[in-house]
Amino acid sequence: MALRGWLPGHLFTPRGWGMLAAGAASLAAAHIMGRRDLLALAILLVVLPLASLAGLRLVHPRFRVARTFTPSPVETSAPVTVHLRVARTGPGSGRAVMEERLPARFGESPSFRFPSRAATGGTSRYEYRLRPAQRGQFRIGPVTAEFTDPFGLSLHRQAIDDGETLTVTPAAVVLPRTVLAGARGHDGATATRSRANPSDDDVMTREYRHGDPMRRVHWAATARHGELMVRQEESVTTPEATILLDLRAAAFPGGNHDGGMAAGSLAFEWAVVAAMSVSSHLAGRSHALRVLDQHGAPAFRHSPSAPEPEAEEYAGSSGLQSIAESLAAIQPAVAHREVRGQKVPRHADPDSQPAPFDDGLMDKLSAHRMRGPLVAVLGRITVAEARALAPAAAYATTAMAVVATDAPAEVADALELLRSAGWHAVAAAPGVSPADAWGRLDAGRASQAATGAGPRRSAGAVQ
Repeated sequence: MALRGWLPGHLFTPRGWGMLAAGAASLAAAHIMGRRDLLALAILLVVLPLASLAGLRLVHPRFRVARTFTPSPVETSAPVTVHLRVARTGPGSGRAVMEERLPARFGESPSFRFPSRAATGGTSRYEYRLRPAQRGQFRIGPVTAEFTDPFGLSLHRQAIDDGETLTVTPAAVVLPRTVLAGARGHDGATATRSRANPSDDDVMTREYRHGDPMRRVHWAATARHGELMVRQEESVTTPEATILLDLRAAAFPGGNHDGGMAAGSLAFEWAVVAAMSVSSHLAGRSHALRVLDQHGAPAFRHSPSAPEPEAEEYAGSSGLQSIAESLAAIQPAVAHREVRGQKVPRHADPDSQPAPFDDGLMDKLSAHRMRGPLVAVLGRITVAEARALAPAAAYATTAMAVVATDAPAEVADALELLRSAGWHAVAAAPGVSPADAWGRLDAGRASQAATGAGPRRSAGAVQ
């Protein structure tokens, strides 16, 4: 057993090593005894494994691998089934042992034999299941194959494909129903009437136009005005909502923002889930969504997983799916400055970083003034930053801010400033459910509406 563990296992099988050992013993015996027949046997025993090894390296089998994920993309903590189809496309025969390489966070890599017992048409099919616990993009594969020559003497291991990327999106938390837009219905829609006649006593009618159906003629208004009048159509406008996602690395300390996927702080991970939950909540109420960063730019322009990095408007189920995929690999952005043509992080020079919540954001919000709610998902915010953000409440029917921070008490003054400007604001630690934080916002809003008072501390920190 000790000798077997010492021998390299990627060159020969135990049978091959045994044959080489027998050849060496025969060669020694031939030299001692002077027997030519033992010499011929020794040459055969040594040459055959070496020849099989050379042949396996020169004419190694080739395979075609197809890999699919069900579902794709998948939400965190949800099971995903990986389907593999492996077919031999080049010369070679014999069996192979294959292994699917997985990131360490997914546990032990599955292994299987080729061809499988149920192989059909030269294609072997396999499947296994994963349950990703963290959002991000993960390389699944490649498949490595270890195959032998027809005599079972030598081994060769190689990767037979490049692997595939599995996208894991954050799972939305169901948020309690809130009243976000005043007179809007439960589905978020609001009815509007375009008036052709400026008269205040007939806001539901207008003059008859060629092509109007006679069934819409309003006879009472016709008699009163002395000309044909028709009932005015009601049009239902799609409600809009703006989600402001804070992507400043400085707002989420404690994370390795220059690292791999999902390397940010717990507060940022909480903010991502909250943004996904708010998006799902508003999309379920038929809102068209606009997702911006702290400068008014498209929030997902630097996300590696974004299907459309420059998009900022999303509608329907396809838009919600695009938001989920964009959030899968998003990380806080570290501001950079140019030094001799290269980008260098601005950690050492905070004053040179662009100010958040600047005129670019205000101009973008002003262009969609009063078209729906504004929901800001923020990181740690200072009083000065809150002062810059505060005027944005004037551009929305309702302004709501959720601050994700490890220390809610540290942002109390900033929240109070936002509330005094008309925001409904709350701070939440990573251990708090986004549904609880959202409900706290709604509770503060309801209490203000009932009392007729201004913003109060009732929508305070949640720890």
